[in-house]
Amino acid sequence: MRKKQFTALLVIGAMVLQTLTGCSKGTAATGSSTAKEANGGIKEFTAFFAVPGDEINDDNEIQQHIAEITGVKVKETWLTGQTAEEAVGTLIAGGEYPDFICGSDGTSQLYDAGALVALDDYIDDYPNIKNFFTKLEWEQLRQSDGHIYWIPQFNNSYEKDMQTTHNDEAFWIQTRVLKWAGYPKITTMDEYFDLIERYQEANPTMEDGTKNIPYTILCDDWRYFCLENAPLFLDGYPNDGSCIVDPETKKVIDYNTTPTAKRYFQKLNEEFKKGIVDPESFTQIYDEYIAKLSTGRVLGMIDQWWDFYGHVNDAIKQQGLEDQGCNYVPLPITIDKGVKNRWHTSGDTLNVGSGLSITISCKDVRGALKFVDDLLSEEAITLRNWGEKDVDYLVDQDGLFYRTPEIRMKVTNTAYKASHLCPYSYFPVWTGMSQDGINAAKPELQPNEFLDSLPKNVQECLEAYGCKTYVDMVGENEIPGPWYPIYTFVGTMTTATPGGTAWIKMRELKHEYLPKVVMAPDFEAGWEEYLTAYETCNPKAFLDEVQPEVDRRIKVAEEAAAN
Repeated sequence: MRKKQFTALLVIGAMVLQTLTGCSKGTAATGSSTAKEANGGIKEFTAFFAVPGDEINDDNEIQQHIAEITGVKVKETWLTGQTAEEAVGTLIAGGEYPDFICGSDGTSQLYDAGALVALDDYIDDYPNIKNFFTKLEWEQLRQSDGHIYWIPQFNNSYEKDMQTTHNDEAFWIQTRVLKWAGYPKITTMDEYFDLIERYQEANPTMEDGTKNIPYTILCDDWRYFCLENAPLFLDGYPNDGSCIVDPETKKVIDYNTTPTAKRYFQKLNEEFKKGIVDPESFTQIYDEYIAKLSTGRVLGMIDQWWDFYGHVNDAIKQQGLEDQGCNYVPLPITIDKGVKNRWHTSGDTLNVGSGLSITISCKDVRGALKFVDDLLSEEAITLRNWGEKDVDYLVDQDGLFYRTPEIRMKVTNTAYKASHLCPYSYFPVWTGMSQDGINAAKPELQPNEFLDSLPKNVQECLEAYGCKTYVDMVGENEIPGPWYPIYTFVGTMTTATPGGTAWIKMRELKHEYLPKVVMAPDFEAGWEEYLTAYETCNPKAFLDEVQPEVDRRIKVAEEAAAN
């Protein structure tokens, strides 16, 4: 048995609609197979994920292998040139949808529009799907009408957690900076920026003369969390995302106006005036940010590991920049010494706010769900995560999977990934252990493969700090309580309530004002202007709606434990 612990717009144009839509609109079928069938009787479904992603080639080799196993092939499309809300609004306005969808920040729009198929009458018929969550977790996914409409895809460990990377947010820094300074112990915000300043003064360029960028900030669209939510972590709280939930008092706190928030933004203001903060921080889009990190020029930043590593680490490897120490490691930064950091929480978190859904345009709901069920089999999970045996990984005499340096280089190549690898990354997937009971579900979770695959500069850095994994660099903390993370509730809030309206206004205002605060000639004046504007959003209404949900989740957990 596995062990579980506890994450109306106008139509823009006919071509966009054609790209994002799949089968014709109609009532969801419950038995007949009416999905389009490709060569060899393989069914074809469509999927749209309202997040940026990489499309694979139509003749992708592993996708074809999975199709032979499951009888299904899915054409995936991803978010380009719009926000999630805009893309979802376009679909709603057109009235037609792909078969599968993950609406991301637009999930509540899809639910309100009646665009999603209720799944609770089907789940018991698909054992892999049913066993993907516990009974309590499935109950947590029920919406206000009593039905379940989406399956969260991530943070679900089979048997046990196998964490090696810190997949979450952190102050990241290149290993070359730490090595230059003799691998010092850096634990506070001031120490972090002081180190970057000193390194930049002594080493203004890379080996080829390219100018370093000391610190950059991603502020594009919803990713402006890279700017705004650091005060939460600096004060030693785990990532509830939208606010602080004090683990002791169980009370909700607004992190946007704390003394630490002011100190943090004042520090960014000082560093901006010194030329340490990248002046393009507040205008660059995500693709430009990733391209910038991929050059190896950026010494440090705040971000979520999942937001950058896939593109950046591969690019650094392909360019031979690992030898220059351009890989990133996380540091356990807080506002002052003595504050315990909680950047990393162990165990799985259930994000009840979004997931994979089937839309009312899908003509073969059972066929779609069978595909999801098949994707959760051991054979499919291995193909999705590891690739093809003897091509993308080898097996030793004890049955352990591993990769050679040549294979590791190959699987980071963009063209190879597009033509050969098929992770079906936004469909539900197990992490933790493989169902074979021997291997980890993913290469980066396999202890021997993780260590062997690390660039030499990262290995040296970890060893210098007495660490074996990225998690060791920041430390490990238990999930603070049954409300965690509360952002899974906040993500469902809409303008239908005063608190939801306040939340949306708060987000929009911070996105507008915080860059101004960082660049303000007079910080105190800029900060006061921001606070004055912030209060007009009525943040109290937001906090007053979040607190009852925290209380409710605690009560549900207590009742479940008592039964």
